[in-house]
Amino acid sequence: MNLPPAKANLDVFAETLGALAAQNRDLLVLTSDSRGSGKLGPFGQQFPDQLIEMGIAEQNLVGVAAGLAAAGKKVFAVSPACFLTARALEQIKNDVAYSDRPVKLIGISAGVSYGALGNTHHSLHDLAALQAIPNIDIVVPADNVETRAAILAALEHPRPLYIRFGKRPMPTLHAPETRFEIGKAIRLTPERDRYAVAFIACGETVVHAVAASELLRQDGLDCCVLSLHSLRPFDKAAVIEAAHRAEAVMTVEEHSVNGGLGSRVAALLMQTGIFCPLHIVGIPDEHTVTGSQSEIFQHYGISPEGLAQTARQLL
Repeated sequence: MNLPPAKANLDVFAETLGALAAQNRDLLVLTSDSRGSGKLGPFGQQFPDQLIEMGIAEQNLVGVAAGLAAAGKKVFAVSPACFLTARALEQIKNDVAYSDRPVKLIGISAGVSYGALGNTHHSLHDLAALQAIPNIDIVVPADNVETRAAILAALEHPRPLYIRFGKRPMPTLHAPETRFEIGKAIRLTPERDRYAVAFIACGETVVHAVAASELLRQDGLDCCVLSLHSLRPFDKAAVIEAAHRAEAVMTVEEHSVNGGLGSRVAALLMQTGIFCPLHIVGIPDEHTVTGSQSEIFQHYGISPEGLAQTARQLL
C-alpha cells in the first residue's frame, strides 16, 4: 500500500483538543495519571487551568467529569480504555449515561495496544460493555482524518460519548475533505453493483481491511471496505446495502469476537433476513497471546494477508 505515513491518532487528538481549548475556556480535560500516555503534556503546559489530574482513580475521574458536565463544562475524561471501562463502568452507567451528562470519555491505548503487558492491560471488552448500556454513543476512528473530525464533532455532541484510540501511527485513509458524521459509515473503496466481499471494520483494523481488499483485487475480486467508526449510532443502512451487494461479509475489529462490531452486524443481518456467508474477525474467546500489537494481529489473522486468505476460504 502506498499510503502516506501519519501520526498516532492520540497525537492528532491532543493537537485538536489544544486548538479547541484555545477558543473555549469551558473545555476541560481530566486525566487519571495518563497525561503522558494521552499525549497531553503540551496541553497541560499551555492550558494549566484547563487540565485536571485525578491520579489513578478512574471512578473519581468519571464522577467528577459528570459533575463538571452538569455545570455546563465541555469535559473530556482521558484514561486507558482497559481501566476506564472496567473499573469505572458503574460510574459510566449511572453518572454519565443514566444521568444524561454529555461527558466525552476517551479510552486510550485500547485493544491490544499495550502489547506485552498482556491481558490485564488489553481492552477487548469495552465495546461490548458499553453497547449494553443505553444512552452512550461509541466512536472508533480509523485514521487521523476521522480522529480530528470526531473530536471536533464531540465538542458540541449533546449525548454521552465514548471515543476509542490505539497507540500506533496510522496511515491516512481519507482525503482531508472527507465528510465525517457520527453515526454514518464511510466507504473507502469504489462503488460497485456487486462485491466479492464486504469488509466492515472499525479503528486500527480498517487499514488492514483496505490492504486485504487490494490483495484480493489482484485476484480479480472487487471488495467493499466500510469504516464503521460509529457503533452507536449504528449505520444500519450502510451495512445492509453492502451486504446486499456482496457474496460474503467479513467484520474486522480489535476486540473480542463476542459483543463487538461483528456481533452487531450479525444480529442486524439476521433480523433483516439477509443470509450470506459471514465471518467475524477479532480476538477469539481465549486468553490472548502475548506480544506486540502487530504480532497479536498476525497470530489471529488480522493482518492483510490473513484477512485475504480468510476471505478466499469464505468465498
